[in-house]
Amino acid sequence: MKKAIILAAVAASAVSSLAHATAVCTGGTGASVAVTTTANMFVLVPFTAKCSANVFSNYSENGTAFGVVAGSSKGKNYFGGGTAGGGVRPLGTCATTGCSATEVSDTNSATARDSS
Repeated sequence: MKKAIILAAVAASAVSSLAHATAVCTGGTGASVAVTTTANMFVLVPFTAKCSANVFSNYSENGTAFGVVAGSSKGKNYFGGGTAGGGVRPLGTCATTGCSATEVSDTNSATARDSS
């Protein structure tokens, strides 16, 4: 879970009016995933996200802000933050079986992006 929090913090600080949401880490064995740029969006420089095993993460960006959520398939809570302020914080509780793409979703990353 610690790695999920670190990933959320790094992604939120590196990245935030059309909306674009993307699942980055999909809860698998872990991998490096390229985050690319889209014209008129917040991310200006492509980077590589390092996904840890069992971690789900999703980011959402528009032209002026970026938000990210992350959680572990073995964790109790999911976390998120955005460039609108407030830092990374717990956003909710996952199912008793752990977090999944249901909690770590486009909707929740957009909420993190737009909340302060």
